[in-house]
Amino acid sequence: MPDYVVSARKYRPDSFETLIGQDNIAQTLKNSILRGQLAHAYLFCGPRGVGKTSTARLFAKAINCEHPGADMEPCGQCESCLSFQEGRSYCIHELDAASNNGVDDIKALMDQVQIPPQVGRYSVYIIDEVHMLTQSAFNAFLKTLEEPPAHAIFILATTEKHKILPTILSRCQTYDFNRISIPDIVRNLRGIAAKENIKIDDESLHVIAHKADGAMRDALTIFDQTVAFCGTDIKAADVMHNLNVLDYEYSFRLVDAFLSGDYATALLTFDEVLAKGFNDLHFVSAISSHLRDLLVSRTGGLEALLDLPDTLKQRYREQASRCSVKFIYDALGITSQCEAGYKASINQRLHIEYALMKLSFLNRQPDTAVASKVAAPEVDRGPAPDTSFAQSRETPVTSGAAQSSPREEGKSAATTSVKVVETPVSSEAAQSSPREEEADVTPRRRAPKTGASLSLTALMNEDSEAKKPERKNTDNRPLPSEEALRSAWKALAEQTAQPRLSNALLNSTLEIKEEDGGKLVEFSVTNEAQKRWIEEKILRDLEGRYCKILDCAKIRIQPYVVPMEQTEVRIYMPSEKAEDLMQKNDEVKNLVIDLGLEIS
Repeated sequence: MPDYVVSARKYRPDSFETLIGQDNIAQTLKNSILRGQLAHAYLFCGPRGVGKTSTARLFAKAINCEHPGADMEPCGQCESCLSFQEGRSYCIHELDAASNNGVDDIKALMDQVQIPPQVGRYSVYIIDEVHMLTQSAFNAFLKTLEEPPAHAIFILATTEKHKILPTILSRCQTYDFNRISIPDIVRNLRGIAAKENIKIDDESLHVIAHKADGAMRDALTIFDQTVAFCGTDIKAADVMHNLNVLDYEYSFRLVDAFLSGDYATALLTFDEVLAKGFNDLHFVSAISSHLRDLLVSRTGGLEALLDLPDTLKQRYREQASRCSVKFIYDALGITSQCEAGYKASINQRLHIEYALMKLSFLNRQPDTAVASKVAAPEVDRGPAPDTSFAQSRETPVTSGAAQSSPREEGKSAATTSVKVVETPVSSEAAQSSPREEEADVTPRRRAPKTGASLSLTALMNEDSEAKKPERKNTDNRPLPSEEALRSAWKALAEQTAQPRLSNALLNSTLEIKEEDGGKLVEFSVTNEAQKRWIEEKILRDLEGRYCKILDCAKIRIQPYVVPMEQTEVRIYMPSEKAEDLMQKNDEVKNLVIDLGLEIS
C-alpha cells in the first residue's frame, strides 16, 4: 500500500507562483531579493492556514538559491534548493516556539546564530508561533534581534500579533496576511480535484470553501474528509450531510413560506432542522445570511458580493424578484433581534418560533374582520333641507379625518377619500331638542351612501373624536349654587388618578366669583411652580371634567398662589402638638409643670 500524504502537505506551495491569495506579499518579498534590500528581521502575522510558514520557507529558499529565475523563483535544482527539499539544509533552521519557549532555548539559538552558513549566503531562522515565548525569552532575544550577524535573517510567524512585545515589533518588518477569498479556494480545490481524478460540482466546492473560513489548509483538510466519505464522485447533498451544514433548500423553503404567510410550514421546517441535530441559533443565522444574499441578488451592481455558484445565483435572483426591499429589511430586523435576545431567553425554542411567526405575518393582509369594521355606514339623509339654511352653514371639507357629531357617537364612521356632503337640518328640527341645537357649534357630516372601504387611521381619528366629553348647551339652565360647586370640586379631586394632585385639590381653598353670566372658581396652590404646571398641563382637562360633573358649561376654574403670611401653620410632630395643647389649655400647662413632665 503506497504511503498516503494529506493534501495540505502534498500540495503545499513550493514557489511564489503557487502561493494562493497573498500576491502583494509575494511581490514585495521578490522585489526585496531582486534589489538586495533584505532586512534582518521579518514578522509574518495573520489567521491560521493562510500561508505564513509556507511563505517563510519560500523566502528562505529564494534567498540562498544559486540560480533564481527572472521573477526570483527558486530554481529547485541547486544544492541549496535540493538540501532544503530533502530536509538536510544547514542554512535554514526552524524553531517551534510553542515547545521551545524558554530562556535556555533562546540562548541556544543565539549561540547557533554566530555560526556562518556552510552553503549559501544567509542563515535563515524561522521561528513559528513566536507569541508563545515567555517574557524572559523575549528579553533575551531582543539584543540579538536588533543587531544580528550580517549572515543571519530572522523570520517570525504568529497568529496573535497583539501578544508580541512592542520592542520586538519595532525591530521587524511586519507583513499582515489576509484570509483567502472563496473564489481562490474554489479555484485551487478544482485544480487539485482534477489532478486526483475526483469529480466534484461547484456547489460542493463552495460549501467546502465557506466551511474553511478563509484558511486554505482547513479547506484541503475538509476536502480530504469529503473524499474519504463520498469517494471520487462528490455531490453537494453528501458534502452538507458529512460536514453538518444546513442545506440551502431549507432557507429557500422558509422564505417561500414567509412570502405566502404560511407560518405552519415555517414551524414544521424549524422542527425538521432541529430533528437533524442542527444548532437552533445557527439556524437563525442561516436565515439572516440567506436574506442578505437575497438583497444582494435583487440589487444591481452587487453581484461581486455573492460568493455562490452560478446555479444558486439563478435561484437567488428568482426568489429575490418576488421579495420587496422592505420585506427583506423588516425580515432582517426580526432575525437580528432574535439572535440578540436568544441567550437571554428562557424558552429559546419558543423565542425562535415567535420570530418565525412574525416573519410569516410581514406580507399578510389585514383580517377581514378589521376591514368590515371600517366599512362606510349607509346613512339615511332624510327630507331635502332648506337651501338658504344650507348655504349659511356650508363648511369646507379636507381629506383628513372627519369630525363626528355627538348624535353620531358610538357609530362606526370615518372619513373616506370621496367627497363628504354635509346634511343640514331645518329650523323646525333644530328647535325640537337640545341635541339638534348643538349642530350650530359642531357641524354634522354624513358619509355618502357608498360601500367604500375606509382607512383604519380615519376610523381611529373618528373614534377619538367620539370619545371626547360631551358639552351640553345649558344657556337656559340656572347656574349651580356654591354648595354644588364645592361638592363637585370634592368629587373632581376624588376622581383624579394622581394621589398628590388629588390631595392638593382636596386641601385647596375655593373662592367663587361671578363672571360674564357664568362663575369663576379659583382654587389655591402652594407655590408658583405648582400653579404654572397646572396651567400648562392639566387645567383644561380639570375644567372639562368639572363642568361635566356639574352639567354646566359656564364654569371656569383658575389656580392662585396663597401668600406666605396666609399659609396656615400645620402641626406634625408630637412635641408640637403638646406645646399647642398647653398654649390653648392652662390646666394642661399647670399639670405638666406640677408633675415635671418633659415634652419630647
